[in-house]
Amino acid sequence: MPFTDFLPAVFRKAEPELTAPEPVALTDPLSAWLFGATPTHSNVSVTPKSAMQVPAVSSAVELIAEAVGTLPVKLFVRNAKGKEVDPAHPAFRLAHDEANDWTSAAELRTQLTHDALLHDRGGFALANRVNGRVVEFIRLDPLTVEPKSDDATGEPFYVVRQGRRSARYEYRDILHIQAFGVSAPINRARNAIALAIDLERHAAKLFANGARPSGILSTDAKTPPALKNIADMWNATFGDPNNTGKPAILPEGTAYQQTGLNSVDAQFEQMRRFQTEEIARAFRVPPTMLFDLTRGTWSNTEEMGHQFLTYTLRPWLDAWEWAYARVLLTSEERADRFFEFITDDLLTVSFATRATSYGQYRSMGVLTANEVRAGLNLPPLPGGDELGSPHINPDPTPAPQADNDNPPDTEKDAA
Repeated sequence: MPFTDFLPAVFRKAEPELTAPEPVALTDPLSAWLFGATPTHSNVSVTPKSAMQVPAVSSAVELIAEAVGTLPVKLFVRNAKGKEVDPAHPAFRLAHDEANDWTSAAELRTQLTHDALLHDRGGFALANRVNGRVVEFIRLDPLTVEPKSDDATGEPFYVVRQGRRSARYEYRDILHIQAFGVSAPINRARNAIALAIDLERHAAKLFANGARPSGILSTDAKTPPALKNIADMWNATFGDPNNTGKPAILPEGTAYQQTGLNSVDAQFEQMRRFQTEEIARAFRVPPTMLFDLTRGTWSNTEEMGHQFLTYTLRPWLDAWEWAYARVLLTSEERADRFFEFITDDLLTVSFATRATSYGQYRSMGVLTANEVRAGLNLPPLPGGDELGSPHINPDPTPAPQADNDNPPDTEKDAA
């Protein structure tokens, strides 16, 4: 080999030796980030499972998820008259009726919204296609899906872990629902939820046996055997629930003083109620809908129900409408077709209000009698498709005249 062949190796810059990374201790904040467990101020671990054990969190998550699931969604097509339902399109069944053979469309929306409220990545469902058409949705575990995007175009795609291998799916093959801000509410409010868990634990200890004595026995006895005998006598007599209410006979030189909750304990109860309000803010749910009726009245509870639809549910409904359109409709179909949730049931707060609304729409000529009956789940009636108002008769028919009636002039001449 010529000598010149060795020159590049001689003058080549030495590459730095690879060193093993420094180990990360379990107490290091980096380890918490690696394992997806960000610490809280109260050092209480907040996970989807532990958060759902807080009644306020569980109520908020179930309230939003079930409301999104139970509201019907339909596919509409634009035409010269405005819009009309398009039940003949294959996408109508997947959004309105059933997601697959064993899961209804409502149940899938509830599951995916539930996942999006508890996981930063959101909720996912795989769209199975046959000849390019979606035939069913299959829910995916959020922990097995990793959303990504193309570095050049920004187009999203998904990597799904399936056993020991991973598969890539394009954005039109995954039904994806995610909370606003790419962060689940339980993670944005993890410190408030952690404090609620800590207060729950303190309450359990406060009222547990031995955590707080129900009373104090004062005695002149000084020796440990004498004190133990008095305590054993008291527990034997009043430790049995069957002895509740019986008079207490105390040894000579012994007095009993009952203890109760002090002002600090009362503030503790207020703190627990305040944490419910904090969690309601995190989920943007009115406190009255979490059964906190401290400031609830008939009027503001009804108004909060409308706010729940406008400020809490509407962003989720919009996200679902676009997710359905992105997966089930082509770009050409989206030009004249769209999905829309029917929210009339949430706007109806009482039967009297509903009857008044139907009556006004009917008198204005907006709804026919059969449309009103359809809203009440009643069968149509013959002639009920007329749009005229039932309160106004544009062509009144005069009452028939009896055969023996004479005109007024005839009776006047006869007189």
